[in-house]
Amino acid sequence: MDWFPIVFVTFKVLVLGTGMFFAIKWHYDQGQKEKEIEKRVVLRAGGKVAAVFVLSLLSLVFVTFVFARMLGLDLTFP
Repeated sequence: MDWFPIVFVTFKVLVLGTGMFFAIKWHYDQGQKEKEIEKRVVLRAGGKVAAVFVLSLLSLVFVTFVFARMLGLDLTFP
């Protein structure tokens, strides 16, 4: 029974290491294949995501203040 953990851990490290190597290699190869995407498209998509995030954050703050006023909380600055 003492040999089982040694063999199991060794096998697990070999299998997971091999799997990680091929996963990283595959993703790297896919990235090289898709280099044709223009930076402008990526920046535009990132800008859209940032705009949606800011708008949702502002709407959440607005809804929070409206809800707090409905409950009668005083949110004025001193």
